[in-house]
Amino acid sequence: MSRTFILAVLVPLALALSIGSCVLSTSPVDSPPRHDTPGLHTDPDWTFPLQSEPATPLPDFRPVIARAMPSVVSVTTERILSSLFGPRTEYGAGSGIIIDDRGYIVTNNHVLEGAQTIFVETNDGQVFQADIVGSDPLSDLAVIRVDAEDLPYAQWGDSSSLDLGEWVIAIGNALGEGLSVSEGIVSRLDVSVNVEGNVLYGLIQTTAAIVPGNSGGPLVNMAGEVIGITSIKIVARGVEGMGFAISSDEARIIIPDLIRYGHVTYPWLGVGLYSVDPALAAAMGLAVDRGAIIVELVPNSPADIAGLREDDVIVGFGGYEISSVGDLVKAIRRSSIGEDTEVVFVRGEDTRTTSARLVERPTP
Repeated sequence: MSRTFILAVLVPLALALSIGSCVLSTSPVDSPPRHDTPGLHTDPDWTFPLQSEPATPLPDFRPVIARAMPSVVSVTTERILSSLFGPRTEYGAGSGIIIDDRGYIVTNNHVLEGAQTIFVETNDGQVFQADIVGSDPLSDLAVIRVDAEDLPYAQWGDSSSLDLGEWVIAIGNALGEGLSVSEGIVSRLDVSVNVEGNVLYGLIQTTAAIVPGNSGGPLVNMAGEVIGITSIKIVARGVEGMGFAISSDEARIIIPDLIRYGHVTYPWLGVGLYSVDPALAAAMGLAVDRGAIIVELVPNSPADIAGLREDDVIVGFGGYEISSVGDLVKAIRRSSIGEDTEVVFVRGEDTRTTSARLVERPTP
């Protein structure tokens, strides 16, 4: 007999025993309380109290959508796969943002992976075949182009001005069914997420509904400006409202290189890193409880040549304060190849300064 079945049998039995004990009790029972005469406490003149102030209405999203929607496109990809029954076509769905009037469109790198043919449909129903201009797996950004002019393009916003709780709208080709919108708030800023071994930095977390097909579409503020490019969503049992967008400030650094060169050239220091926090500092006996500790050093790399060592904690780079690995990665990406950059680090109890000349990131 299963435990569930036993409990189901025992509970009614206990109730029966309890009821029986009440019935067999010989204790005197009080008479039930008498209800007051109906209408004794009524007030025929009662009304709802006056409200001191009118309720604050929700924002009107319609003008925001009207401004942002024309620059959003649906992206459909095709790739031919071989099978035992011959070639078959696999389709993928994503979104994109028109960024100028010459047909350049930004989307996610993962939307285009493996694509042999790419089609773009604008909000007013025009369909174009698109070509890949450039792509970057590290940032998960890509740029495609269609042969069209005078397209409505997006207004770019400043993601650094975002606040927690600020209203945002996600627009995209959800489930490949055409453009749709969802509203939410900014729930976290400057988030790092590991996606299959590649860490995306500086992400915006939002409660706006993100579903497959939204990737590459915009996250816009209440001015209708793009402040993020929808990228990923955490899918797990019990997890809701955890979608992420690449910030517009991060994308603004990457997109010009993709258009000009077809790829992104990253400066490289040549270290493996781990973020320092109070727990790690206590466990390792570090003199500081913030920064990026070097756990691996590539021989003959800029870091090696600059005299850095494993267990050094970098707390400053190129004039930026470093509290985590994400801070250091962003500071390195803001630097230039061939540039001598000041590095502030802690070794033991001492704070020291050196200069590292960054080189181009080696091809993986």
